[in-house]
Amino acid sequence: MPDNQTMKYLQKALHMELTAAHQYQLHAHVLNDWGLDKLAAQMRAEMHEELGHSDLFMARIMFFNGNPDLEFYKKPIQADNLVSMFKSDLADELEAIEFYTAAAQHAMKTGDIGSRTLFEQIALDEEGHKGWLELQLSLIERLGEKAFSAKYVSGVASEE
Repeated sequence: MPDNQTMKYLQKALHMELTAAHQYQLHAHVLNDWGLDKLAAQMRAEMHEELGHSDLFMARIMFFNGNPDLEFYKKPIQADNLVSMFKSDLADELEAIEFYTAAAQHAMKTGDIGSRTLFEQIALDEEGHKGWLELQLSLIERLGEKAFSAKYVSGVASEE
């Protein structure tokens, strides 16, 4: 059985990943509404990745005979434009990287190799998301939002 702090880290990680999944789900619907169906598809892929992360944390909690608490870390927020969407997601990714790093370090100190490895794996995934978001913000800045958005419109109505 892990120490109490590791279980708190696992539960908070589960909350954060559930929130992220539903934030990306909301983004996907907003982007479809804006006609950016290709970007909406990308957000749905991110949603599924975050759900996969939540599944890993849930499994780890249950491995320790814990009871997964399926709550949101915070309420998903609807963005008004692409820049605010990406900046908000970037802030969440930075928070997640910092959190997973601290959680991995704690698990390492207590000798919980499984939890440490899981936290590190998710931190690396979040670093990938961070890089992608930074690139999107850079492209919007260099190209302008209209030109940037043009690459994410298929011209075909999506089926939702």
